[in-house]
Amino acid sequence: MSIFSRFRDIVSANINAMLDKAEDPEKLIKLMIQEMEDILVEIKASCVGTMASKTRVVRALGKAREHAESWERKARLSVEKGRENLAREALVKMRHRGREIHDLEQESNQLGELIGRFRKDIVELEEKLAAARKKYRVLVQRHIHARKRAEAQSRIRHSETSDAFRRFDSFENRIERVEAEAELINFRSRSTIEDELDRIKMDEEIEDELENLKRELASKTESRKASPK
Repeated sequence: MSIFSRFRDIVSANINAMLDKAEDPEKLIKLMIQEMEDILVEIKASCVGTMASKTRVVRALGKAREHAESWERKARLSVEKGRENLAREALVKMRHRGREIHDLEQESNQLGELIGRFRKDIVELEEKLAAARKKYRVLVQRHIHARKRAEAQSRIRHSETSDAFRRFDSFENRIERVEAEAELINFRSRSTIEDELDRIKMDEEIEDELENLKRELASKTESRKASPK
């Protein structure tokens, strides 16, 4: 396949459609980028070679024109000197240079058109290559993120069934047990204080009842003493 056929196939290719059908899009686009880079190097080399050829043709064209002008001057001089035979020979030489000039001008124009097409192809391929490189960077980043997510999910699933979570549950149970014991101590402390307060209150009530009984007995005793016998 020629360089131009390969170039046209790549320029006309729909990258997204190709990636949708590919089993390994990242690998495919990487190969496409490599192919584009190789073709770009070849096209640039061909363009440089064509430009060099045009430079040689332009140089030869300039010399042919100088020679044609020289033979024209010689023909005029020969006519002025009455040397018609020399004038005829000079005109023949000038005619040969004229045909050479015509051929060189055509070749120069053709090479100029070819250089223009090369430059257009280079621009198109560079744009396509830039788009492919951008697509490749996006695919690589998506691949990296997907791999990291998969690794994270795998670690999470592994952690859920690992001893780490069981140790965490055990530690949590120990903390809850310590908290319960602390709560029980506080409860006992509150109960002891409440019991002490209840005993104090009860002692006061008993003392009051005892005083009441003593007053009642004293009152009855006084009443018996005061009553006549």
